[in-house]
Amino acid sequence: MVTCTDTIKVLIVDDSAIVRKVLTDQLAQDPQIEIVGTAPDPFIARDKILQLHPDILTLDVEMPKMDGITFLRKLMASRPMPVIVLSSLTPEGGKTAMEALEAGAVEVMCKPGASYSVGEACRELADVIKVAAKVRVQKRKETSVTAGGSPSRLAMTETTNKIFAIGASTGGVNALTKVLPQLPANAPGTLVVQHMPAQFTTSFAERLNGLCQMQVKEAADGDTVIPGRILIAPGGYHMMLQRSGANYHVTVKDGPKVCRQKPSVEVMMNSVAKFAGANAVGVMLTGMGSDGAQGLLNMKNAGAHTLAQDEASCTVFGMPKEAINVGAAEKIVTLQDVAKTMIDFVR
Repeated sequence: MVTCTDTIKVLIVDDSAIVRKVLTDQLAQDPQIEIVGTAPDPFIARDKILQLHPDILTLDVEMPKMDGITFLRKLMASRPMPVIVLSSLTPEGGKTAMEALEAGAVEVMCKPGASYSVGEACRELADVIKVAAKVRVQKRKETSVTAGGSPSRLAMTETTNKIFAIGASTGGVNALTKVLPQLPANAPGTLVVQHMPAQFTTSFAERLNGLCQMQVKEAADGDTVIPGRILIAPGGYHMMLQRSGANYHVTVKDGPKVCRQKPSVEVMMNSVAKFAGANAVGVMLTGMGSDGAQGLLNMKNAGAHTLAQDEASCTVFGMPKEAINVGAAEKIVTLQDVAKTMIDFVR
């Protein structure tokens, strides 16, 4: 793990010479980042890791000789380190993103030019590199990741007019994959903002739908919020709760970034505070930045129950820490207790 006084040593692994040059030139402008080398394939990357001892890897997934996911699994089993995967913004890229996160990647991002301008994408990548350098990465067994056995689920009897609102960023995909499958089929309607680009959220929703008792879908404008349904905010759009009489639905809209994010946890939680009030439970999971801290506080002030993930179980204790610092969290719980606490709040 890199300390705040160290330069962060980065190895760029990508089969495209153009991408390697763009990333090297752009990231090298940040005084906290040192590009120690590049590699066009996993075999050369392996040798350079042993030679250069980088702190962080940026990793392409479509490469010759060995695909990035296979290399990532081997790396996490032998020499675990923070890895940021760069993927294309396609439906197939979204599925690969899910595999990468399950294999141990700290974050998955779009390649420069896939969605954002090169400058914007590289500035965001630099920010993620600085956060990822502080992440403690644990060794994993080299196996293909599958859903495995079903997690224990929590019984529930009453769900009328309740809303769960969950925000997450870095590390959130794995956290949500642990929390949401524990919720019973008749749990309250659930809104989730996970910071991800478009297409990645589509694949994420599909992945969760296969794991959860509740129905999971990427939110569309006008979708109803009902017991047994989880709506994932689509990448690149804000999701807001609305109410018509006794019925809840969401609006999905474009707009400027809020707290540097779109979708924004802040936007979603503020709407839940306004329209659900004391009928809601707000949850802040692992992530970098401060998105949602004030929104969670607004939910609490409106009468909602609120909780934040504790530091020990977070990949990045950024968003939960900010929420705790402003007094937004009624309870602070470990990841394994998040689902149970949510259910206890609405019983």
